[in-house]
Amino acid sequence: MDLRSGRFDGQMTDKAASFSSSIEFDKRIFDADIKCNKAHTTMLMEQGIIPKVAGEKILKALDKLNNEGISALNLDPSFEDIHMALEDYVTREIGDEAGFMHTGKSRNDQVATDIRLTLKEEIISTMQNVKNFINTILDMAENNESTLFIAYTHLQHAQPTTFGHHLMSYANLLLRDYQRFEDALKRVDMNPLGSAALTTTGFPIDRLRTTELLGFSKVMENSIDGVSNRDFIAEAIFDYAMLSSTLGKFSEEIVIWSTYEFGIVECSNEYSSTSSIMPQKKNPDIAELARGKSTIAYGELMTVLSIIKAIPHSYNRDLQEITPHLWNAVDTSNDILEIVHGMVSTLTFNKDRASKLAGANFSTVTELADVMVRECKLPFRSAHKIVGRLVSDCIKNNLTAIDITSEMIDNISNEIINKPLNLNNEIVNKALDPLENVKSRTVIGGCAPEAVDREINSLRKIIN
Repeated sequence: MDLRSGRFDGQMTDKAASFSSSIEFDKRIFDADIKCNKAHTTMLMEQGIIPKVAGEKILKALDKLNNEGISALNLDPSFEDIHMALEDYVTREIGDEAGFMHTGKSRNDQVATDIRLTLKEEIISTMQNVKNFINTILDMAENNESTLFIAYTHLQHAQPTTFGHHLMSYANLLLRDYQRFEDALKRVDMNPLGSAALTTTGFPIDRLRTTELLGFSKVMENSIDGVSNRDFIAEAIFDYAMLSSTLGKFSEEIVIWSTYEFGIVECSNEYSSTSSIMPQKKNPDIAELARGKSTIAYGELMTVLSIIKAIPHSYNRDLQEITPHLWNAVDTSNDILEIVHGMVSTLTFNKDRASKLAGANFSTVTELADVMVRECKLPFRSAHKIVGRLVSDCIKNNLTAIDITSEMIDNISNEIINKPLNLNNEIVNKALDPLENVKSRTVIGGCAPEAVDREINSLRKIIN
């Protein structure tokens, strides 16, 4: 039986029915649709709006469907969506009394409710997985608080740091990703059910009761907004896009670090592949794919924003096209999160290579300039000039940082500021030692082991 045959005496063509059907991607909201119908039917019974006997039959049929699963539905494209397929199932089970189920609600508020219920569960699951990844990074950082590492700007050697300090930069990125989801959840966790088509209903429904039954935190107070609002989807996709950005950035660094030229990490064989022609190769394919897939959520966000940018109030069928982009962003981002978490947790870190890089290429000379300010009361810009000239002379003479002496410094300072600095070689050598560099940076946010340890403990409290 056509559940809406009263208005038209003809039917859509098969092509038109298929074009307009959302059955395929509605499968995602099957469980939520059962919950939604059960809550609404329960409320209708409690309010005396529908006969109790009919309501109990509907609930029994919905429980039966829940046990049988989605395969029990007729998913023919002639049904526009999961809601009609579900109502058809209940009608086949109990007859025309199934029609009471639709009293005081529309598919407009029903689909909005289903999406919110499903997305809420997805976000909570993602948040837990982000939290798990953060805890893995915290453990890794704790084990590498004193492990020397080289920090880069412009992908050029900058200053010595520790691997723990670098890892904590990702822990903080992921924390903000977590907090964005936490904040977005407030705007997802709202109940539109009872908005009906767009102006609610003349039946004395209890929207607070369905809000309670469905586990929402609050009811949406404007029915037009309830059925037409999809900004919560755009916000959620943005959060998944930002999470993907974090994961893509981490993957990019793993690709770079694992090259022969850097040699800082090696990916586990589980997350690598070889070449079909070059037998010596070990390629970081999973990191590269994660980096590439991290862009998918960006595209889905732009598509959704383009769909909703100029739709007039209230419900329009365009909104149906949004949900496939939402679920693709959710699924892809979750896949990346799982794979990058596994890849990072199984990395082999080359401490000897990282330590060598930490002291190479004059990465420690910023501290030498700071020493001139502290010990000689020199303006930093003057110290900067002296050290810059010192590095230039060393490069010309094929010298490294460990070759720098107090005498060399005085020769240059005499030229630039017309006086020697008289720093002894012990102070110079300490300033140019990468480990001493790291140990001196004890301020909040610093790379000293004690500073990193404070940061780890602080973030553990926040996340747990």
